[in-house]
Amino acid sequence: MKFGKEFASQMVPEWQAAYLDYACLKILLKQIQHWKQKTTQPDTPPRLPRALTLYRAFSGLIQRQNQRLNSFNGEDTENQPILVNFCTGRKGSGKYETTFLMAAEEGGECEQQFFRRLDNELNKVDKFYRSKVKEVMEEAQTLSKQMKALIAFRIKVDKVAAKFVCAGMVGMNVFNGEAQSNDSIEDNEKHISLEIEEENSKHMMSSDIASLNILNHVKLNEAIQTHFPTIKQTELNFSKENLKRIEKQLKQAFIEFYHKLRLLKKYSFMNILAFSKIMKKYDKISSRRASRNYMRIVDNSYLGSSDEVTKLMERVEATFIKHFSNSNHGKGMNKLRLKTKKERHRISFCTGLFVGFTAALILALILIIHARNILDKQGKAQYMENMFPLYSLFAFIVLHMILYAANIFFWRQYRINYTFIFGYKQGTELGYREVLLLSFGLAALALASVISNLDMEMDPKTGDYKALTELLPLILVTLALVILIFPFNILYCSSRLFFLTTLFHCICAPLYKVKFQDFFLADQLTSQVQALRSLQFYICYYGWGDYKHRQNTCKMNDAFNTFYFVVAVVPYWSRLLQCLRRLHEEKDPMQAYNGLKYFFTIIAVCTRTAYSLNAGTGWRIVAWICSAIAAIYGTYWDLVADWGLLQRRSKNRWLRDKLLVPYKGVYFGAMALNILLRFAWMQTVLNFKVSLHRETLAAIVAGLEIIRRGIWNFFRLENEHLNNVGKFRAFKSVPLPFNYEDDEDRDV
Repeated sequence: MKFGKEFASQMVPEWQAAYLDYACLKILLKQIQHWKQKTTQPDTPPRLPRALTLYRAFSGLIQRQNQRLNSFNGEDTENQPILVNFCTGRKGSGKYETTFLMAAEEGGECEQQFFRRLDNELNKVDKFYRSKVKEVMEEAQTLSKQMKALIAFRIKVDKVAAKFVCAGMVGMNVFNGEAQSNDSIEDNEKHISLEIEEENSKHMMSSDIASLNILNHVKLNEAIQTHFPTIKQTELNFSKENLKRIEKQLKQAFIEFYHKLRLLKKYSFMNILAFSKIMKKYDKISSRRASRNYMRIVDNSYLGSSDEVTKLMERVEATFIKHFSNSNHGKGMNKLRLKTKKERHRISFCTGLFVGFTAALILALILIIHARNILDKQGKAQYMENMFPLYSLFAFIVLHMILYAANIFFWRQYRINYTFIFGYKQGTELGYREVLLLSFGLAALALASVISNLDMEMDPKTGDYKALTELLPLILVTLALVILIFPFNILYCSSRLFFLTTLFHCICAPLYKVKFQDFFLADQLTSQVQALRSLQFYICYYGWGDYKHRQNTCKMNDAFNTFYFVVAVVPYWSRLLQCLRRLHEEKDPMQAYNGLKYFFTIIAVCTRTAYSLNAGTGWRIVAWICSAIAAIYGTYWDLVADWGLLQRRSKNRWLRDKLLVPYKGVYFGAMALNILLRFAWMQTVLNFKVSLHRETLAAIVAGLEIIRRGIWNFFRLENEHLNNVGKFRAFKSVPLPFNYEDDEDRDV
């Protein structure tokens, strides 16, 4: 792999703009090379015979190395083509400026432009590195204060436990008739307390022993004490449960901090290596010796000479191993280091196997339908009314999962840091292979159930269908739900727990603080309204016993029709409450406009549902108007707010300034497709004459909405990624357990 591609692959995506612009410098070098080739005489001097080198005296490797070192130290500076100076500004800041001493030569302007751009890149990288080192040093001070409070908290908890032990010993002596005096009890308490302090002092940092007086200026943050943000507790509760929660939070904070230090150290190394590579290319093209002189400046810069990050990493390792791993070096380093997820061949094999099963079952289903001429039989309408809604649920879920797998593939392809944006725990996120495995596994089971259901026979005496084959859809749904909530650590337990937690936050909106993954999942649910209605149909169909005769009376029931409205509105209502919660916390008026979009959609969904249940001209006109308003508003919001497109003053006309996909036609095609698919469900109101069953048409429209959501997902996350890049946000913030009083005063 060429260094340019390797350099790009090793970048922190959110810091991409802060790296050395290697590609631009290579373009400038190509211009210099083109100029050299253009001005070089075609006649080349004759080469010296190689045999002459055999008669030269061998001076030794060490001597040549010393000569090279002397030249590097400045003894041969007269022939240097460049002179690099560090110019100090008024406020103490400075920048590097290179003077190209051979600018008067023919073609020297190109080389002068190269060094001017090189200086700008060095100053940019050095400034960014300084700012990040300053941030981590300040964060290190905060973590040091947190550790002092933790150690003091440990001592206090052990003292409380020791008092209970002491009291138990005293009570036991009294019970045995060997009562002790109060003086002896106090002496025992002091003795035990001193032993605990001596034992805990071994766990303290040798440079700064924590004092119990720290706890007088510290209180626990709300996240430690309660899950409800409205409750405040300022008093410290010295219990072992609180100690475990505090240690867990601080452990996670240290792991994230160490991850940041590693990336910062890697940032320094990769940029220094990039400067070295580009200067070697310059020496090769220009036939000059400028790389040693310039790299000496790079090595002496803050980027190359600062060792704060390395020392800080060593201190973090020592502290983490001592206080969070019981001085077990291997265990501590395994927790600190990032766990690289290994690609397993068995996942690819099983995915291919299920894909083959799915394709074979689809082919078998088509052949069975045509061979038995099922489409022309009398039971077709009965099957479409009762069984099709049951099996279409799996089609909606599988389609959504396949599109999500495609999104993951393209997010990785264009280096979108979706794991950081979603807040996945490192190494637990699912790749596109795992998602495809789950989706095609579910598809194969559902298709096998469909084929088995087609072979179902009815008892001519009772008029009932065979219970086993009729219950297959219910068994499959139950199996999927059981696997989803399965508590044991198999079948991607961490991902299932993450999904269920996020789903719970969506259902309980606005009680929880809204994170990106919360409203992202709620948006996915708004595209699965038909799937939610299918779940409602499951309850009605099997709960009221209609499955025995393959008939349903659901739509004749007022309760079912009422919940037909409620189920469709719930996802949009959840998003509306999330917008209101963010409006209250962030004071951002854009959240009010976003909530208005979901309010219009709720009205449109209700009017369309009312029209589908009570077909009338009045309901049709109202549903058409409300649906058109919601579609226009939603389309504009997708393109402008969620995707960040339609920018008139952008350097990319009607697009963003920064684009990850190199082909602009992809964005225009996505915008046109979004508009088309947004208005596809208007068919439910306009009632164009289509030779399809009503359930089939509803399933197709729902599938088109899921496809639109899949396209929306990629560009929505691309826009979020670029916003993080613009603010250089590459790490998730971990809430700290302790809050100092001086921090509160500073915030005020």
